[in-house]
This record gives sequence, structure tokens and C-alpha cells, in this order.
Amino acid sequence: MVRLLGRSRTRSTARPGGPRERAGRAAILRSALGGRSVAGQVFVLQVVIVLVLVVSAVVALVLQVRHDSTQEARNRSLAVAETFANSPGTREALHSSDPTAALQPRAEAARKASGVDFIVVMSTDGIRYTHPKPDRIGKKFVGNIAAAQEGRTSVEEVHGTIGQLVQAVVPVKEPGDKVVGLVSAGITTANVGGVANRQLPLVLAAAAAALALATAGTALVSRRLLRQTRGLGPYEMTRMYEHHDAVLHAVREGVIIAGGEGRLLLANDEAQRLLDLPPNAEGRHVLELGLDPDTAALLSSGRVVTDEVHLVGDRLLAINQRPTDLQGGPPGSVATLRDSTELRALSGRAEVARERLKLLYDIGVGIGTSLDVTRTAEALAEVAVPRFADFVTVDLADSVLNGDDPEAGTDVRRTAFSGIRDNAPLYPVGEHIRFLATTPQARSLRTGEAIVEPELDEAPGWLAQDLRRTGQVVEYGIHSLITVPLRVGPLAMGVVNFWRSEKPEPFDDEELALAEELVARAAVSIDNARRYTREHNMAVTLQRSLLPRSLPAQNALDIAYRYLPAQAGVGGDWFDVLPLSGARVAVVVGDVVGHGLHAAATMGRLRTAVHNFSSLDLPPDEILGLLDELVARIDLDEATEESSAAITGATCLYAIYDPASRLCTVARAGHPPPALVRPDGSVEFPDVPAGPPLGLGGLPFDTAELKLEEGSRLVLYTDGLVEERDRDIDVGLELLRSTLAGTGRRSPDDTCRAVLDALLPARPGDDIALIVADTRVLDADHIAEWDIPSDPVAVGEVRAAVTRQLAAWGLDELVFSAELILSELVTNALRYGTGPIQVRVLRDHSLICEVFDGSSTSPRLRYAAGTDEGGRGLFLVAQLAERWGTRYTLAGKVIWAELPLP
Repeated sequence: MVRLLGRSRTRSTARPGGPRERAGRAAILRSALGGRSVAGQVFVLQVVIVLVLVVSAVVALVLQVRHDSTQEARNRSLAVAETFANSPGTREALHSSDPTAALQPRAEAARKASGVDFIVVMSTDGIRYTHPKPDRIGKKFVGNIAAAQEGRTSVEEVHGTIGQLVQAVVPVKEPGDKVVGLVSAGITTANVGGVANRQLPLVLAAAAAALALATAGTALVSRRLLRQTRGLGPYEMTRMYEHHDAVLHAVREGVIIAGGEGRLLLANDEAQRLLDLPPNAEGRHVLELGLDPDTAALLSSGRVVTDEVHLVGDRLLAINQRPTDLQGGPPGSVATLRDSTELRALSGRAEVARERLKLLYDIGVGIGTSLDVTRTAEALAEVAVPRFADFVTVDLADSVLNGDDPEAGTDVRRTAFSGIRDNAPLYPVGEHIRFLATTPQARSLRTGEAIVEPELDEAPGWLAQDLRRTGQVVEYGIHSLITVPLRVGPLAMGVVNFWRSEKPEPFDDEELALAEELVARAAVSIDNARRYTREHNMAVTLQRSLLPRSLPAQNALDIAYRYLPAQAGVGGDWFDVLPLSGARVAVVVGDVVGHGLHAAATMGRLRTAVHNFSSLDLPPDEILGLLDELVARIDLDEATEESSAAITGATCLYAIYDPASRLCTVARAGHPPPALVRPDGSVEFPDVPAGPPLGLGGLPFDTAELKLEEGSRLVLYTDGLVEERDRDIDVGLELLRSTLAGTGRRSPDDTCRAVLDALLPARPGDDIALIVADTRVLDADHIAEWDIPSDPVAVGEVRAAVTRQLAAWGLDELVFSAELILSELVTNALRYGTGPIQVRVLRDHSLICEVFDGSSTSPRLRYAAGTDEGGRGLFLVAQLAERWGTRYTLAGKVIWAELPLP
């Protein structure tokens, strides 16, 4: 038996290209390299000898190269220097008035022709006349010239700026041996090579070939030796057999080895158990072991089979069989036996466990995708049908649907239903249910524990809920129920009911535990949705209270607007329309990046600040400057050591339109530019300077003045209209342009509708604020202006002119008040202001009286004492006017007052 195993192992490991063959080669190589055998020692010795020879050859070659290079450099530099020193004309050029001009071209030509690195001609004092680098001509030569000055030739090795070099210095002599100049030539040793340089690759290639041949020869010898001895001694062979025998009998798969004549050679313990073999089975013929005929015939035939199933006793055995002589081994066969009966039972239980784990996974993935309470409950019901139950209903308290904390009790509303059919006689979705105290649902809500009713027709507590309906449910075929409370901590939000009708078996305890796990995972998602609903409702309520409920009365603009909150939550977009003095109107739109309560609250603070700053009658750039400072202060106040609630990303666009002059002054802080539709239908985006977002600080804001014709249309918006995840802002702006160009002379409200139809995303990820304003012009016959000379007599003339103008407008009832107001304002301008002084009266939705002067001092209202002669003028103005105030211009200031029209 041992001999058969050894021969079989020999044949299997010798299969070319197989895993065992590759493993054998790896073992041979490791053994050879380890040096534990003679082959390994020979291999190491040969490698060392070859390496020593290679290193010796390389060292000798390097030394020879260095010697040849140095000698060649000395010979060449000396030859070039002597040749140039003795060449015709060199001595004469040294006596010329400009030796450099005569010698430099010749020296460079000679240097390039000879291949040296430099040829330097110098005076006897070492001053250079020539050099490859002209900037070094006239400088002192670096080197030993003492011997050359005495008439001798010298050669030296130096390390210069270009590397290791050899330079020769040769004297230039006159016929009387008088030295009149010196010539030096030099070359680096790196540029000079000998025969050894050409021999080095050959030597290295020969060494590599010798090393490769030695390695290959040693490997072949080692492989043959190790194959014959298997690299094992007697002790190792004995230990290997013991290990193989232990493994053979320990595996949970039967192994049978039969010889070529059909006799049983080996059967491990598992094979003896599965086939119920007699104790003396080994050595007997397979047909004599008492096996069933089919199994015995298969084991004795030696034919190849794969997972062929045979019934042996009460077991289903899967048999695999292979012959042992496929690669020239001994005749016979090896068969393995596997009990598929137990495997099938185990695989069935594993499949059930896998399905339950998959169900839990799908619950965790599927129901956490929405922050809507109802949709989350529907997702729970859909995932559980039909994989766990035939019908699933989810009942939640009304307070949970509204985002509030659930109250104790059994009053719920059916929120979700899913089933294999839609006609089940269960309570429909939306119906309010009050469970009786005896029902499993009421007991589950009260105790917080899951309850299983295996047989509904025998559950009196459940049947008592509604005798007619429960009877219909039983007749329909629903026979078993699991009720699990939806709990998060101490809060019971409702119950989930799992109903079974198709499978005849009732729910068991394992399924009850699975139902509890399903509902526990879903409860967290439903509670998150409930909390989000509560926060969303609070944010919506806050936002609606902060946005304008209606637009103020004014005649300068015909305005329509739309505000659409983001589908995922409440954001910080806002807008406002603010009437200003002089019949002007301010239109403002802004955006606080982010969603939720913080964004809505910040939006309210900014809108309130804009209201306050607008009452100061400041230009748009100054308004944005004040907002910028406010946002910076808010960020500073809200920042803490652990967190920061910065308003990074707040933007704003502020525009003031004057119907009298048709001027629109616009400034923006990081906000998209406005769109302007001209009366002819053309659309443009005016070039309004883009300032930084609010809160960055340190940078001023610029304004743009637009001259608008009557009937022009101004469109303001936030970035949520033109930008989204799958649409770039440039594409959105172009789409907005084309939409506005096609609106023609539609009303502002129709234009808002057309713009939203064209640009509104299917699921808006950001708030959208849109304002469409058609401009109007204050007619010239509604404006009266007078220039006032610096003379107190002019006050009477103003009163008379105002009286005539009001009479022409049919406003005689306002004559007294207007005369008194203008008299006081003009008198103050004459007394305290500077020229020029101008009076303007506007008839709009109110009568507006304005006095312009060139002073920047602001009047101050005060109460005059009884003994004061003056100081009561502004007090009278404040009493008579509905509103009054001061605004500053580039030329001075305007004091204005408004009187309501009768």
C-alpha cells in the first residue's frame, strides 16, 4: 500500500506543467540555494569563483582605463601645446600690439581640430591672451608656469571646474632661447579613452555568460539528485507517511483505493462508515464486500465518474472516481465518497439563513433612503412581502405622522399596506383604528413586546376587535399573525403586523425573532423621518413667517414673484420689495447657502437688516457694505471653540429703481446677475460688478447704473433657478435668456409661470426665488421742479408756485400742509445749507415734497423750549407729514416729506 501511494505520488508530481510539478521545482531550487546538499555547495562555490573572476577583471580593466586615459591626455595636451607654440606666426603675434586679436581665432580653431578642452596663450607673467571663454581673457592663468618661464616644458594633473584634467605648459622662445610667451593645452581624462573601454562590455558579457552557465549546470544536477532521493532521509519519510495517514483518516470524505484487479487496497475511516465495510475489507475484492450491485460494479470498473449519486442504505452518496494509470502509474483507481444527504440538509438550513440575512440587509438599505414617514413605512411593508409575510400593515400614531412625539394609547392610523393581493379584507390605508385592550396590537403597544398569534381563528382577543371584519379575514385564508411594536427607546410609535395565508404552517419563534429584528431596524429610520418632519415643519413655519406675505403698494414697478422651497428641506433664499423716498423702489433678493432652521433664521436676520438699512436711504453698494459687516459680526458671535455656525455663502443683489429718472442702480455680492428684457424683446444680462459673498470683508462693492426705457422688464432670481447638479450655470442662463425672449408682452405673472415651466428641475435641490418687475415711468406732468435763489424772499415764491401746482392737480386740500412743509424746509436750506437749492414735488401714490441743497449736514428733530425763538420747524413737518427723512446724494442731500393723497 505504501509502495502504491509512493508511486502514485511520483506520477502525480511528475505531471508536466501541473501545480505539483511547479511545487517540486520550487522545492529543488530552495534546497539547492540553501546549501544543505552537495549540489547546493557546488553551486555556491562556482558562483563565488565566477564572481571573484568578474570582479578581478573589472578592477584590472578600470585601472588600465585610468592609466591609459591619463597617459593619452598627457601626450595629447603636450603635443598640442608644443605644436601651437612652435607654429608659424605665434611668436610674431605675441610681439603685436593686440595679441588676443591675432591668436584667439587660431587657438579656437586649433582646439576644435585637436579635440582638447582648451588652448591658452599667455604672457610670461601668466596673463591670458586666449581662452575658450572670452570673459577669462586678461586674467591670471591657473596652474604651475614656473618651469615654462625658465624655458622648460611642464605637464601636471589638476582638478578644474570641468573635472579631472591634464594640462601642459610650453614656452614660446626666440632664437636666443628667450621666453616671450607661454602656451597651455589641456584635456579632461573623461574625454580620453583607450582600448580597455571597448573591452569592458565584452568582459562583462563573458562573466554573465559564465555565471549563467554555472547556475544552469548546477540546477540540473541538483534537480536530478533531489528527484532521485526526494530530498528526504529515513526520518523524514517516516514522518511524511504518518502525516499522510493521519490526514487520510481525518477527512470527512470517504477515500477508496482499488488495485487493477479490483481488490480493495485502502479505505479510510469515513469510507468504512459510509459503506458499512467489514473490518477485514482491505485485500478483498470489491464485489465481495456486500455492497449494492451498482456501487460495487462502479468501484471495480475503474471508470471515470463525477458526482454520480448512488443510494447506499439510507444515504445518498456522491461518488467521484479516477484511474491511477493515466500518466503511466500503477493500475487501479481512487474513489471519493461524499454524503449528500447531510449536505443537502445543511445547505437547506444555510439557504434559509442566507435569505433572512439578505432580507435584513435589504431592509437596512431600502428603508433608509427617504426622510418621509409614510414613504419609509411603505418601504418596510414592500420589502417584507412576499419574502417574509403574505401581507404587511404598518399602523402609526397621528402625532408621529406630524413629526411630534407619540402619545401613550392605542389610537393609530393605518399608514402602509403591502400584500401578494390587493383585495385582503384588512383595514384600508388611511383609516383611523382604535384597538381593543384584548388585541395583540394593544398588548404589544402596552408592553413593548412582540406577540405571535399562530392561529387567528382561535384568538378571541383579536377576534373581538371587529367580529365582521375579523371573520372576513379568517375566511379569506389569513391564519397567522405577528405584531411587533415600533419602538425607539421608551417611545412606541405604532405597530407592524405580519400576516400569513399561503404557507399552512403558522409563524414560529424563529420567525418572531426575525420580525423583531426587521422592525427594530425600520424603527430607527421611521424615527429619523419623524424628527426630520418635525424640524422641516418648524423651518417651514419660521420661513413663512419671515418671507413677505404681500408686496407693498407702489407705482414704480409692476411686480410678480414666485418662491419655491427645496424638495429636500427649507433653505435660505429670500426677497423683498421696499418703497423708498422720492417714489423710488428697492428690489432685493438674497441666498443663504444651506438648509434647515439655521439657514431660515439667518435669512430672517438678513431681511430685517435690509429693512433697517433701507430706511437710511443709502445707495446699494453701501447697503451691501453694511450687510457684509453684519454677517461678519454674526459669524464672530456664533463661533465657539468646538463648532462654528458661519454664514459662508450668503449672497445678495440690491437694486433701486427711480421712475422719475428711469435710472436703476444695481449692486451684487456674489449673486447671479439680473436679466433685463428691453421693450423690443431683446434679453441681456447687464454687466454688474460681482462683489464677494457677504461676510468675507475687506473688499468694496461697486454699482452699475442702468437707463431703462418704460416697459422694460427686470428679472431677479437665485442660483437654484439656473444651476443644478446636472446643469451648469452657463447653460441655465442661456435657457433663461431664450425663455424670457419668448415671453413677448406677457404679464409678469405669466412670465414667472413660463420661466418656472422651462427651468424648474424635477426635484429641486435648492430654493428658488424669482421676481419679475415691469418698469413704469412717472409722467412729466406729475413732476414739478423749481430752482430757489439764495434769498429769503424766495420762500414766498415757493409757496405761491406750490399752491398753483396743487390746484392744477386738484389737490387743494393739501395746499396748507404742503406750503407749511416746503416753507420750513426751504427756510432751513437757506439758513443752514449751501446752494444750489432746488424744490421738487412729485404726485405718486402720495404727494412727495423734496428740497435739495449742497450741504451734507443732517437736520435733527428736537423739542423747543417755551422761551426759544426757533427750533419748531421740523417738529411741524413731522406732525403734518406721513413720513419724512433725509437722503444723501453725490452733490449734497435731500430732505423729503410725504403727504397722503385725499
